Amino acid sequence: MEESISGFKVRGDWGDVVEHGERITRALRDAGVHDPADSDGVEEADSARFADAFEEWEEWRPKAHETLETDVSEKTSDQASVEEGKGEKAGKDPDEDIKTAGEKLSESYERLEDDDAEGAVGNWRESIDYVARAADSASRKALRRVEDTVYQNVMTQLAPYYFDNELISANIQQSTRNGGNGEQFVFEVNVNDDVLKDDVSDLLAEYEDEVDRWHVGVEKDTDAAEAIEGAEPPPEPDDDSRSTTN
Repeated sequence: MEESISGFKVRGDWGDVVEHGERITRALRDAGVHDPADSDGVEEADSARFADAFEEWEEWRPKAHETLETDVSEKTSDQASVEEGKGEKAGKDPDEDIKTAGEKLSESYERLEDDDAEGAVGNWRESIDYVARAADSASRKALRRVEDTVYQNVMTQLAPYYFDNELISANIQQSTRNGGNGEQFVFEVNVNDDVLKDDVSDLLAEYEDEVDRWHVGVEKDTDAAEAIEGAEPPPEPDDDSRSTTN
């Protein structure tokens, strides 16, 4: 592993890439990022702040059963996409919100005719909110269409496999020099908080000194076992057993 101001970098095959991601994840866990109640390496407030970002990283990082071109590419596109707005989360199309806005505006006029000024203002404000929500939903959909085009035709030619949030910035690229050893990759991961980055650096150094062999986590296939009459599926691993060491 190479360490620099831009992060922690490895060069190697897919197994090396997966192991690097697991070591970073293990170091973050040991620093307490994933659990505010168990934050020895970072302040409890920071641990809580990073919890969601850690889960996003855990979802994106390359896994042993995945491929770069399909799985990591798809996850990169998903995490880079514009998030859903309030209207989309509510399952409403922009046209529906515009229709509701018109209804609220009509109700506002009716209340004015009934000398209900307070009710009229309330309906008027609701009408404006629905118009704004419709515009927000429409603009987000338009942005996603542009994103899809840009990602497929531009970003895939530059740096297609990247991740970025408050906690982690990472990118992975296929190396042009494989030396006859099959596919080779360059995977760089940076921890965006300087204090936490120092903690992770120390922990990674400990792993290098103390761990003889790193057991890469592999997705369990329980379908075959469950198909055998009377077979019991293996228990689900807990959070701390995703990567184990000897």
